[in-house]
Amino acid sequence: MKKILSLLFLSVVLFSSSVKEENKIPTRLESYAKLQKVIGAVERIYVDDVNLSDIIDKSIKGLMSELDAHSAYMDKKYYKEFKVSMKGEFGGLGIVVGMRDGVLTVISPIDDTPAQKAGVKAGDIILKIDDKSTLKMTLSDAVVLMRGKKGTPIDVTVVRKKEPKPVVIHIVRDIIKVKSVSFKTLGNILYLRIASFDNNVAKQLAKLINEKEKTTKGIVLDLRNNPGGSLEQSIKAVDLFIDSGIIVSQKGRDKAQDKDYEATTASTITKVPMVVLVNGGSASASEIVSGALQDHKRAIIIGEKTFGKGSVQVVLPLDDKNSESIKLTIAKYYLPSGRTIQAKGIDPDIESFSGESVHEKEDKFSIKEKDLKKHLEVELEKVNGDKEIKKDKEEDKDEEIKKDKTKINKEDLYNDNQLKAATDILKALILIKN
Repeated sequence: MKKILSLLFLSVVLFSSSVKEENKIPTRLESYAKLQKVIGAVERIYVDDVNLSDIIDKSIKGLMSELDAHSAYMDKKYYKEFKVSMKGEFGGLGIVVGMRDGVLTVISPIDDTPAQKAGVKAGDIILKIDDKSTLKMTLSDAVVLMRGKKGTPIDVTVVRKKEPKPVVIHIVRDIIKVKSVSFKTLGNILYLRIASFDNNVAKQLAKLINEKEKTTKGIVLDLRNNPGGSLEQSIKAVDLFIDSGIIVSQKGRDKAQDKDYEATTASTITKVPMVVLVNGGSASASEIVSGALQDHKRAIIIGEKTFGKGSVQVVLPLDDKNSESIKLTIAKYYLPSGRTIQAKGIDPDIESFSGESVHEKEDKFSIKEKDLKKHLEVELEKVNGDKEIKKDKEEDKDEEIKKDKTKINKEDLYNDNQLKAATDILKALILIKN
């Protein structure tokens, strides 16, 4: 019996030792040694001759892509294009892409670019770039492939929701000039469109609001298909509309990276009623703006659930010349209420989908009382065989006047259900305030 107990005890000890050995965390030296062995093996006996510099670059790319969807290695070419894109002008297709669930996904097409005109939509999954599959492609490699000289063609194969088979989209590259902020008016409503948060957004936004202050009773802020951009600009944009309180917080593993960004009374320039338009292409900085305004009950959010990119990346140069870098996730964004954006997005207060709005179709044969006599005179001229029929002066005037690009007309509202919903709700808010 004692012998059996001794054997059992010995077995337990041996098993416990083996478990501890398996769970033992390698030291830093052992971990570096393992990496060095792998690199050495690839350099010595891999089937193709690969120099050490390329091996290191590939190792960094692999590491960054395995961390999360937004960390990335930016080699010299990609980093140069990244810096150019932040200035608001670059060459390519005009789409912002990201990794979602491990696949290359269109966050949003940029306004008035080749990609948008060709029919690329937010949420499209890019399956192929020309004849190259994206299934094992890094984000940085995909961006480099899609960028190119003006006038050069490219075929992008996408998988789209509700489409029975992949869609091939032919696009011709062009110089992408991003007009970050634009405006239109509808009576006493100021419509502000932010396409992306580049380095001048808040300044342009403030200028337009101040210029239209006397005639503005309400604001529609359109952030649909806005892929984000500068954190600083998104904070300054929110600060234009709220007096005080936290706009956004960032929290990370390193407590030194934790920070609260707060509004200041001095920066607030308007308190008129607001609605904000969002959709699945609204990401990052645009989610911070819409989420903060929602939490402060400063605006009503209308549209569809946003993309859900709420992480903070820092760009760290890898050399003294600042020619290549890594983009590394260091924290996550949290809205004033404490909720996170990452992988969750912003739920609109009022859900509204894209497409045409429901409206009464114009009856071309309908004649108003004041036009009846005039209409009958024209019909009489037809009967009498007059070759030249004089047109109404008002019709001539309408034909001569070109469409005013700074005004929202009926067709704009009829073709955009979300915008129609936003303006209708804002009109009600203005009436209530008055």
